[in-house]
Amino acid sequence: MKPRLLAEHAATGLEGPLLFLERTPEAGLGDAVEVTGPDGRARLGRVAAADRERLTIEVLESTAGLPLEGTVVRFHGEPLAFALGPGILGRVFDGVGRVIDGGPPVAAHRRMPIDGLPFNPVSREPPRDFIETGITAIDLLNSLVRGQKLPVFSGGGLPHDRLAVEIASHARLPRRAGEDFAIVFAGIGLAHDSAEYFRSSLERGGALERTALFLNLASDSSTQRLLTPRFALTAAEYLAFVEGKHVLVILTDMTNYCEALREVSSSKGEIPSRKGFPGYLYSDLATIFERAGCLKGAKGTLTQLSILTMPSDDITHPIPDLTGYITEGQVVLARDLDRRGVYPPVNVLPSLSRLMKDGTGGDYTHPDHPALASQLYAAYARAAQTRVLASVVGEEGLSEADRRYLAFGEAFEQRLIRQEGPRTFAESLAVGWRLLQDLPAADLTRLTDRQLQEHLGAAPGRP
Repeated sequence: MKPRLLAEHAATGLEGPLLFLERTPEAGLGDAVEVTGPDGRARLGRVAAADRERLTIEVLESTAGLPLEGTVVRFHGEPLAFALGPGILGRVFDGVGRVIDGGPPVAAHRRMPIDGLPFNPVSREPPRDFIETGITAIDLLNSLVRGQKLPVFSGGGLPHDRLAVEIASHARLPRRAGEDFAIVFAGIGLAHDSAEYFRSSLERGGALERTALFLNLASDSSTQRLLTPRFALTAAEYLAFVEGKHVLVILTDMTNYCEALREVSSSKGEIPSRKGFPGYLYSDLATIFERAGCLKGAKGTLTQLSILTMPSDDITHPIPDLTGYITEGQVVLARDLDRRGVYPPVNVLPSLSRLMKDGTGGDYTHPDHPALASQLYAAYARAAQTRVLASVVGEEGLSEADRRYLAFGEAFEQRLIRQEGPRTFAESLAVGWRLLQDLPAADLTRLTDRQLQEHLGAAPGRP
């Protein structure tokens, strides 16, 4: 149902994507508006700011050629909403939820506000259960848990687009194979070739059938980029908490979102903070990331895997820095691994999944999974230390034990992190146990005697 139009007002100023007009009592912050120029074309917008004298409207489409004279703003009297129905899977939308795949409009069963459902914190349940992504460095060492929000910290030119497509194509719930599992994939500020890559790759791999794909292009308005993750997450909330599906949301690239937020904030004349970003960047990101989780009494769940590129590979930059405070860990991609041809170039040592312990081991994955992950991490950390030592004294100055760990580090990267195609979790476990066979049992202090004997063939007593 089309919202009722409450009032019409003439515009008084235009600056980039922002339209200004005199304050009116009919408008509320966040309300949807319709901006119509003399040519009769209607543009979607929303009230972004309001003071005693004027309103600021974010126009979500290009304002090129839009004159002040003859331009009329109509207020809908309600926040922006997304009309949703079961038919959204398999469809392609633009950044503000309009169908762009050439098919018919989605039959709407419900309209939901794009700013999210109001969740009572006490109604949340701790995330549980394991999501298999097909990426060994994530599944084995930084496991993604159903209901978690886990970001991927990448850099310009690294293969995070390919990683996102592979996760979308192969992610599954091993313990809940009979339950509905869906993907919501949102590309933010994409080049045209990247948008086509996402669309064609998901379609070719058969994943588009269970995916709602949102594509916001770099040529679209910067204000539209601010709404793309919100439209995508609204679709995910509908699938999870209305349709009862387990939904994985992949957002890429959140750096483009933050850059758009900085641009719009500057246009409003707001006082900048670190690196020119607005002081409310943290709380704004939280309104997106905190929409993941599990709710008591709800059959479905919502998990987030957001990808961002760190400017100049700086993990202390405000975008990854603040993201790390809100989310439950991070998966870090390394440029040096990528240069050596290791794909996916996951740097295991700074990567972390804080909820891994709640969704692995026992009946979730394998009883020995946590111990294996801990031992692999400890051994690779020692290998990294040995590499530093070798850079100082040379390999000839290393002890026999150090040389063994140096070889282990290379094997870890080439045989465990590097993979030609998706691996099942059982295959990832097998690779991990095979790597530990190259180390002396006496050094494997994080494994029990039973685990040593069962998986490595070492007799009790750690010879």
